[in-house]
Amino acid sequence: MIVMNLYYSGEGTAAQDFVREMEASGIADRIRKEDGNLRYSYFISTEDDSTVLLIDAWRDQEALDVHHQSDMMAEIAQLRDKYDLHMKAERYVPVTGEEDASFLRK
Repeated sequence: MIVMNLYYSGEGTAAQDFVREMEASGIADRIRKEDGNLRYSYFISTEDDSTVLLIDAWRDQEALDVHHQSDMMAEIAQLRDKYDLHMKAERYVPVTGEEDASFLRK
C-alpha cells in the first residue's frame, strides 16, 4: 500500500472551498471508486485554516499511476488553479510488522 499526504494551501478559505467543490462535483467520489483506491479523505487543520490535508491511499504504484493518468487529473488541476492552491506531498509505506506495536492500542 502507498499512502500519500497532500497538503493544499491557499489564501483564506480557498483550500476548504476546493474540498467542498471536489465533494459537491462528485470528483472525490469518482476517485474513491477507482480500482486500487483504499482511502480518499480530507482533513481541516486546527492550527492553520488555510491548509487542508488529503490522505490518499492506493493498493500499489500501478493503481496510483493509473489514477495520475486519468481524465480526473485535469479536472483537479483546473480546481487547484481556480482556488490558487499550492501543494506539498509526502509519501508513506505503512509498517507491516510489530515495529510500533508497543505504542498502539488495539
